[in-house]
Amino acid sequence: MKKIVLLSALLAISSALTAQEVQGPDGALKVNVELKDGNPIYSVHYNNKIFLEPSPLGLKTSIGDFSARLKQLGHQVRTIDETYTMPHAKVSRVHYQANELVCNYLNEKGDTLQVIFRVSNNDIAQAYRISSPKHTHCIIEKETTGFDFPSYTTTFITPQAPAGDGWMGTKPSYEEEYTLDEAIGTPSRYKLGYTFPALFHVGNDGWVLVSETGVSSHYAGTKLSEGTQDGLYTIAFPEKAENGGVGDATIAASIPSLTSWKTITVGETLKPIVETTSAYDNVRPFYEPTQVYQPGRSTWSWILWQDASCNYKDQQTFIDLAAAMGYEYILIDALWDKQIGYENMPSLIAYAQSKGVDVLLWYNSNGSCNDAPQGPKHRLDSAPARQKEMAWMKALGVKGIKVDFFGGDKQATMKLYEDILTDANQYGIAVVFHGCTLPRGWERMYPNHMSSEAALVSENLVFGQYHADKEAQRSTLYPFIRNAVSAMDFGGVFFNKHFSKDGVNGTLRKTTDAFQIATSVLYQSGIQHFGITPNNLTEQPEFILDFMKKVPTVWDETRFIDGYPGKYCVIARRYGNQWYIAATNATEQSIKLNLSLPWLMNQQVSIIHDNEARTASLSQGAVNKKGILTIEIQPMGGAMIYTK
Repeated sequence: MKKIVLLSALLAISSALTAQEVQGPDGALKVNVELKDGNPIYSVHYNNKIFLEPSPLGLKTSIGDFSARLKQLGHQVRTIDETYTMPHAKVSRVHYQANELVCNYLNEKGDTLQVIFRVSNNDIAQAYRISSPKHTHCIIEKETTGFDFPSYTTTFITPQAPAGDGWMGTKPSYEEEYTLDEAIGTPSRYKLGYTFPALFHVGNDGWVLVSETGVSSHYAGTKLSEGTQDGLYTIAFPEKAENGGVGDATIAASIPSLTSWKTITVGETLKPIVETTSAYDNVRPFYEPTQVYQPGRSTWSWILWQDASCNYKDQQTFIDLAAAMGYEYILIDALWDKQIGYENMPSLIAYAQSKGVDVLLWYNSNGSCNDAPQGPKHRLDSAPARQKEMAWMKALGVKGIKVDFFGGDKQATMKLYEDILTDANQYGIAVVFHGCTLPRGWERMYPNHMSSEAALVSENLVFGQYHADKEAQRSTLYPFIRNAVSAMDFGGVFFNKHFSKDGVNGTLRKTTDAFQIATSVLYQSGIQHFGITPNNLTEQPEFILDFMKKVPTVWDETRFIDGYPGKYCVIARRYGNQWYIAATNATEQSIKLNLSLPWLMNQQVSIIHDNEARTASLSQGAVNKKGILTIEIQPMGGAMIYTK
């Protein structure tokens, strides 16, 4: 009997030595970390419900295996309480409070792995640190990190596209369609796994958003593997064929080495998903901004007038449009180097400045990883060429660039992103990326990063009716997934009935004008490129034009109100003392919603909505004494509610 008691006591001590728990400040979110037979694993609970079953941890490297046969060295805990500001994001001030657990393990070769978990009330950030007394560098060959979801989970995730696929071999560029409540473990379209961010619906228990942040030239952008039938997804590195085959698909790391952070946002509703700041909480600025980078609105001819419009006269027309709308910018898009010419740019830029409009210029990132023909090319892919070009831009007063056509997620590609951003800051130039990866914490890491595409965005509305038919549905996905973790340059707000210059030919717009107004707030981007055209100035009622002249692009606060991915979405954003509440309906029926807005109790609001003829109307309403506002939204319609 004494032997049994002694054995039980020893087992209890052994378990205590190998298992740790860390909770968020309010105690609802819990991460359990354990060393099981030498293999590190973790699990996640929220309000005592399982959200991630025991899932693997670890790394495999050129200096040894840090995923198996490990010995525990001990652990440390600490609290984190920090406040920081975000000048051009969905929230301007963040108070980050979390508890940190660092578990130390020794591998068979005598080197150390630290597994780091930081847990706030709804967010988990996880990373690794390698240290060694013998090595100064290594190759990280694989992350064994996994996310094992309960079998009843469904997915809202996008497949990884094959390298060199798509138009002119420009993929992967994070422009695939989302699954819609698809069963866990269903094979992806291309059998290459899934890109971040990834949203999971854990039955009736709640939601999990998985993403990545803190990726710089020191790491690669990772993705999720194909899921197993029982719900396990693991971290996968880039495909070898990405970036035109140039560069390694593994990661070269100095030692001590910190990996990227994987983030896990957990909630019983979608509120923590929409409001998360997990992409920014555990990264730091890489440099100080050389100036204040101004957010704002921009016109651009290319989206509806296409390639032929990149000429001197049409750009003057869109400069005049920007001036009439009070917009800060015009984007002069692809082919300006040939169709306008470098020699004519000084006078065109001076014309814009005389109208109070600043200029953004489009560039091809390099052209070596795909066959995209548009220029300017080979101006940003080497330091001498890049710095010469940026000095030319600075001398003319160009304020920003949109850089397109990147080649994937390899460490070499991440270095190109970082080099462009870093040099651009030295010349006071803001940066937007297109044909690109998901920006992973970049609005905080690189203060001149304003936005990135990394989604199936507005150009596809022009290219095919299928995408125009899906416009409303996608508006009810992005706020819960892609736009939840970073600014997204969708390039929306269209009033032409067809997605074309004349508004008569081309793909047919299925959504209403009130829907279009709503997307100006629903989608967040530090610089918003709107699809307004000169004819809209005389065709649209004054209340629509007045709204579009004043709508902000950065926010002090963002709140989830209501919605379900793929069906409908209601998001509230605050700028100063003004609230803007955007709603869209992706269903084929009108929906009536009782919106809970307790902070606006008894306040008057303006409402742009669809009338029965599906044209936009402006009405006045009031949030009642219970904080409820009832609205009805037409099929593929929308509503914009705002205070004065």
